[in-house]
Order: sequence, then structure tokens, then C-alpha cells
Amino acid sequence: MNKKDFIIRTGCIIVIILTIFFLKPITVAITKLLYHDPKIVIPATNIYARNYNFIYVQKTDDFRPYNYQELLNIYYSILDNGWSEFTFYCPSEYEKCLKDVESISKDQLILSYINNYVAPYNCFKNIYTSYDEAGLVTIKITKLYNDNQIQYINKELTKILKEQITDDMTDEEKIKALHDFIINNTKYDEKANALEEITDASTAYGLLKNHLATCNGYSDTMALLLDRLGIMNYKIAIAPTVNKTGHVWNAVKLNDEWVHLDLTWDDPLSKDGKDYLYHKYFLVDNQGLIDADQGEVDIDSHNFKTSIYLEFKNQ
Repeated sequence: MNKKDFIIRTGCIIVIILTIFFLKPITVAITKLLYHDPKIVIPATNIYARNYNFIYVQKTDDFRPYNYQELLNIYYSILDNGWSEFTFYCPSEYEKCLKDVESISKDQLILSYINNYVAPYNCFKNIYTSYDEAGLVTIKITKLYNDNQIQYINKELTKILKEQITDDMTDEEKIKALHDFIINNTKYDEKANALEEITDASTAYGLLKNHLATCNGYSDTMALLLDRLGIMNYKIAIAPTVNKTGHVWNAVKLNDEWVHLDLTWDDPLSKDGKDYLYHKYFLVDNQGLIDADQGEVDIDSHNFKTSIYLEFKNQ
């Protein structure tokens, strides 16, 4: 090989190496130029969207995030709108956007917290986030309830409301009637709770069809009825740990005040096998929740995060 051929071949090898090395950033740069002002397709919301603003998350129609809170709002809005898939873009000005997307998408606790603010029919069973270095983010959602279950539940809810509610009732009287009806027609499903996985008992479908439920089934059923009544609400959850199962109950806005409503603990398991109906956890504030937890109750079951459920922070 002469000197000229050696120089040419060496030069070609260097070019190939540099091309491979810089190919990814070049591709990303070109993609960013192409998507400098991307058009985001906004689907129609479904009929179960609540459109509520909370302290922790707020509804948005601006899907170009510039900070972490706006990302949380986007996740919440996608879920609340009932979308099964949605794509948005991280702007170049928000340098940490993809890192924050990754952080949120991998944190099941945060995703679950956001899910608790959404109407049950729009809640996810699974949620998956994909993204690339150009800033394109796609969220895909598998819903907790399918169409057949929703159809069955809606029929049962209509029947319950017709039988239990009258126009002359106050909101508190309506909630009490529904609270009592659910408890009187439901037994806590210990077997399902021991499985520590989503079953029919974890849903309003299981409660209404089989009259068996875990705390998720109680709280979802009440949330759906509260939505029918136009009463603002969400769910409060305690995450499970190695030694404890989690717990879920309802937060209700009544007379401009936020209060707790825990049907599960008002439908206690009894040693004598009898059915009991309590109102210890019926529309109570934080202090009322603490007072109700005195005695044999496992008080950790209501040790919720006021840093998430901020409506209760200053009670």
C-alpha cells in the first residue's frame, strides 16, 4: 500500500467513525428543527371528564410544558379527558423536560396519586410512557373499566339513585342514603384483599354485581354516585408497604369544606358474624378522622399525605 492509499483509507475510516459518533446528535438536531413548532392533535374529551382543578393538579389545555408542575397537569388532563393515547412535545427551553418525564413515568406512587383525582371510568389500569431525545412524548393508557362493565354499572347506579334519592333531600342526606345503601348491600371481600391485586372486588362492577368489595370497590362506587350528584370528590389512598396493605377512601367537598368519607371502615368486619353499619367515618374532617381511629382501629390506615391531598393540609 502506497502512502497515498494509506492516507485515503485512514481518512475514510476517520469519516466513518465521526459519522457514527455524531449520527445520533445530528439526527436529534434535525428532528428538533422539523418539530420546532409541532401541531399537537387534541382529541375530544369523553363524557366522564370532570374538569376539576385541585391544588395538587390542575386541568390544562396547553400541552407544551415548561416546568415539572405543568407536566403533572398534562398527565392529569390526559387521564381526566379519558384519552387512551396522547402525544405531546418537550420544548427546547425546558431543558429538564425529558428527565422529569422519565421521573414521573417511573414513579408509580405519583401516577397513582394523579389517578385518584380522576373519575373512576377514566382511571388507568396500566399507563405507559415512551419518549425520544427529540422531545416527543407518547402516553398510552389501559383503562380500569371496560365498556361492558360501564354499561352494567351505569344501569345499577341509575336504579340506586331512583330508589334512594329524592329531590327534597340535602346533599348530606343524599350521601348518607347512598352510604347506608352500599354498606347494607355489600360485604368486605377478605379473600380478594389477601390477593393484593386488582380483582372485580377492587371495582364498582364487583361491588354492584357480586355485593363483595375491597376498599377500592367501595370508594369507586361512591365516587361514581357523587359524580352523578354533581358533588366534587376524589379518592385518598395510602400506599401498601411490605407489612401493610394499602387503603382508599373518598374525599368530598360539602358546603365548601373538604371532608372524609370512608365506607370501608363504616362497614366493619365483626367477630360475631353480624353486619354492622357505622357513621364514624361519615363526612368527618381531619380531627374527626383521628377521633374515629381511636380504639382497635389500625390508625396507620388513615395516615395520608397532606403534601399530596392538599385540600386537607390546613385542617
